[in-house]
Amino acid sequence: MKKAISTMVKLFSIFGFLLFFLGCGEADPTKFFAIQLEGNGNKFQQNQEVGITLKNKKEAHVSSVHYTLDAKELSESNGQIRLSAKTLGNKELVAKIRLGDQMVEIKKKIKLLAESSPEIYTYEILNTYPHDQTAYTQGLEFHNGILYESTGKRGFSTVRKVNFETGEVLDKIDMDTDVFGEGITLLNDQLYHLTWQKRMGYVYDPNTLEKKKDFSYGKSREGWGLCNDGSKIYKSDGTEKIWFLDPGTLEEMGYIETVTNKSIFNKANELEYVNGKIYANVYLKESMMIIDATSGAIEGVINFGGLKNKIRKGANWDEGNSVLNGVAYHKERGTFFVTGKNWDKLFEVQIRKKD
Repeated sequence: MKKAISTMVKLFSIFGFLLFFLGCGEADPTKFFAIQLEGNGNKFQQNQEVGITLKNKKEAHVSSVHYTLDAKELSESNGQIRLSAKTLGNKELVAKIRLGDQMVEIKKKIKLLAESSPEIYTYEILNTYPHDQTAYTQGLEFHNGILYESTGKRGFSTVRKVNFETGEVLDKIDMDTDVFGEGITLLNDQLYHLTWQKRMGYVYDPNTLEKKKDFSYGKSREGWGLCNDGSKIYKSDGTEKIWFLDPGTLEEMGYIETVTNKSIFNKANELEYVNGKIYANVYLKESMMIIDATSGAIEGVINFGGLKNKIRKGANWDEGNSVLNGVAYHKERGTFFVTGKNWDKLFEVQIRKKD
């Protein structure tokens, strides 16, 4: 008997809930609620406390409301929540509303930005080496003491092995004339190589440069830069996203978005991974970002202004495109090597915070 009465009460509760919204001429109860954040803005910084209210247009009886961000519940105290997530960028703040026995979810799009502004870094030139000025540099990485380099432009794209001290090209392969080569990285004795707009990459034997297989992109827009942390590959695609690739399947397993404390930034080009940070050339700029590889926060900016003035402008020089591009970390020396598109020099530098 008690069970039957409980069932009837539940049915009446559901029926009353439906009657309320259907009587208002709406079948979708989410249209009667909205999340309102302090200042009516949509940009907030990591760990920022912000006032929050639930706009209840029909003054329906709300039993409870819980807020989540990236499926993690946010604690509310005195109408305030602290916005915090493992990764930054474009997010959906979710309110889970209980109306009697019914649950309603509503969402609000926000941008979660870095907690603090990037620190400014500069550089010291330790050594200068010759570099092939015909190379429109797209990717740069050391492996077993050899500098691997990829170059771009259709009809001129190559993957090569270089003696960094002399600039001598030890071995190279030429791409098909319709291929615009982009970034490279080496992991588990495999050399991975991107193309720009063909939505296809290649895997080579790093010793012989023999092509072993092709792979296709997933949701990423284009192919720009590559690096790896020893277990997964990072891929930039010309947007704010840096994707994670499984090195075995080359499938995209997720992404981070690159952000400062003021905006979402979409200019990461050539990449290098060092100690939990991604060093990324800023597209068409004489600077480089230091990005936290977990959150996407741009923690530092390296000003490489002045390097371009040390380059001799040759026949291949293009004032608009012959910019800084190419960064490789030499683990044994603890230094970075940088160059640019059609630059005649490769610079070994020490990066340090600006005084």
